[in-house]
Amino acid sequence: MATTEELLTVAAVARRLGVAPATLRTWDRRYGIGPSAHEAGKHRRYCQSDLARLTLMRRLISTGVAPSEAAEKAKNQKVSVKLEKILEHYIVRDDLVEVLHKAAQALDKKFIETALRTELAEHGVEKSWSEIIVPLLFLIGNQWETSGEGIEIEHLLSEVLKRILQEHTQEVEKPFNAHPVLLASVGEELHSLALHALAAALTERKIETYLLGSRTPLEALSAMISRSAPPAVFLWAQLPQNADSKFFTEIPAIRPIPRIVLGGPGWMSSDCTGVAYAQDISQACLEIERAVGL
Repeated sequence: MATTEELLTVAAVARRLGVAPATLRTWDRRYGIGPSAHEAGKHRRYCQSDLARLTLMRRLISTGVAPSEAAEKAKNQKVSVKLEKILEHYIVRDDLVEVLHKAAQALDKKFIETALRTELAEHGVEKSWSEIIVPLLFLIGNQWETSGEGIEIEHLLSEVLKRILQEHTQEVEKPFNAHPVLLASVGEELHSLALHALAAALTERKIETYLLGSRTPLEALSAMISRSAPPAVFLWAQLPQNADSKFFTEIPAIRPIPRIVLGGPGWMSSDCTGVAYAQDISQACLEIERAVGL
């Protein structure tokens, strides 16, 4: 009986994997991983099992596995392999930053999402943020600043990270704080990823938040403070031009007075008189815990 399975051309498979057609031909010639059936005189066609093996091979290569070893592992897989199984190919957790960096360069969004969800589930937000995510962002940003290339990688990674952190920020059942903590990137600050990480970390501590996001003007911040009476206000400034002290000196006077916590490299020590400054996410969590009475 004739099969109805979709067969794919070299070009179609190359597009799905994000590699050049010449790379597929090289893999077939050098490692013997290509179309499982090829009739002489006809164009090469890949079936779905071929595509699954090649997808696994590319993802293994993106994690640092040598192409020859990746090809053998992919050929030996008789069924499709979940991405969680691929993560078992590295054991030392310190290698995860490099693995994710390679996956980001390959635009392997699915692998990055799976790896980070696993990381957050096993180690929590604070540890994952400081030991994995921040170093990864540094590598991507440094690459762009040095070469002028890879801005698309940084944007893709940021959106993936933001979505995963938002998933991790669930509505807190029976939060410790009666009024949510306010988190905002002030002025014209476009960077808000650190706020999403902090919101997720506070969720793990059963502290509820309002996240105002990027480019929060003084008027919006003041209105939220008046309406919600937060126990703490966290103000993020990545760039010095956005770190204006008016965002905590000109806010409404309410009772009880909220604890102001500044974060981000944009703030100078001279800006922090009378307020708290958090050097990292763990310190920010501790300052906010004090504000809510923990």
